[in-house]
Order: sequence, then C-alpha cells, then structure tokens
Amino acid sequence: MIRASLEKDPKDVATMFDDVAKRYDLTNDVLSLGQDRAWRTAVVEAVDAQTGERVLDIAAGTATSSEPFAARGVDVVPADFSLGMLREGRRRNPALALTAADAMRLPFADDTFDAVTMSFGLRNVADRHVALAEFRRVTRPGGRLVICEFSDPVVPGFRTIYKRYLMGALPAVARRISSNPDSYVYLAESIQAWPGQRELASDLATAGWHDVEWTNLSAGIVALHRGINPA
Repeated sequence: MIRASLEKDPKDVATMFDDVAKRYDLTNDVLSLGQDRAWRTAVVEAVDAQTGERVLDIAAGTATSSEPFAARGVDVVPADFSLGMLREGRRRNPALALTAADAMRLPFADDTFDAVTMSFGLRNVADRHVALAEFRRVTRPGGRLVICEFSDPVVPGFRTIYKRYLMGALPAVARRISSNPDSYVYLAESIQAWPGQRELASDLATAGWHDVEWTNLSAGIVALHRGINPA
C-alpha cells in the first residue's frame, strides 16, 4: 500500500486514493463522526446551482458529493484523477458523467462551467496556486468557486484537542476500518500542514477570484471559501 508524502507526488496521491476507494466514504463518515454529511450540504447550498447550470465537482471521488447536485437537476460533472475512485463511482452512479481530470491541467475549454467546487481535494494537489488558476480558466465570467477544506479551528482549547485526535485517534480508528490505514497518517499530516482560512483566502485572490470570503464549519475544523470570477 502506498502512502503519499507532503510533497504530494501526483502518482503517489492517485495510487493512495485508488487503494481506499471502496471504503472511502464509509471511513470518512466514521472519522468525521457523521459531520461530513452536513459539510456536503453546506457546499451544495453555497454553490447554489440552479436547474440547467453546469457545475464541475473536482476531486469528486466516488461522486458522493455530486449526487445532491444531480438530484436538483443540475448538470454536474464529477471529476477526479484517481481511476480507482472513478471506477467505484461509476459502479454506484452509472448515470453520472464521471470524468478523469487533473486539477492542475483540466481537460475542459475556457468558460465551460457556471460553478466549480472542490471538497477536501485542494489539500492533495501538488500546486494549489496552479489549480486555483485552472478553476478560474474553466469558469464563466460571473461564475463562482466554492472550496471546502479542512482548516484551522478557531476555539483555542478545542484546537489542542483536535490536533491530538488527528495524530492519535484518527490513525488508530483508520487501522480498524480502512483498506489503507497509512493513508490516514498522511491525512493527519496534510491537515496540520495546510494554511489557515486567511492565507487560503489570499491564495484565491492572487489567482484572480473576487469577493473572496469564507465561512467556518464545525468551529473551523472545516472552512468554505467562496469567490467570483470577474467579468
């Protein structure tokens, strides 16, 4: 079993997710204590896609995050660079147009989507700055971006408890339920190394996104960052 490092070699990251594809959603549900469902709902509400709009859901994995968009009549394109995730997603959701795509080199034309969203994937990209620019390239003028990612808890006492959970309890639980428990050591390390809310907002602005703002979820364990592609 391969475990990616914080250098985030794309091949290693993709292979790691291939290994965990079949039990990925179950493992996430257990490790987040069911909060991942509320986070997905928050993403759908933040994107606020209307019937007939086209949404790119990048790093969609098995397309669990795409299902709510499809249920609303949105033309959603679930995309991921893990072929194992895509195979599992196609088995579960054959009606969805799951697409192989690298966030840093998207296989779509300019101005293709009304919105782009990425949940818990930007942290795994080798160069997030390149990815944020790519997202803007494929988004129509006036379109929006929603990034859902682990972030920096805002309650000081809780922050300490959370970090202990990341480095201690999370890998231990993963050993019981995941097909590649070492991948959750990488998960914990990558969360700790990830920038906080303000720095990520600055990255969005540098990539050309306007009206950048964020909302903390679960006391800042997760943050939703939003931006608009200017006309």
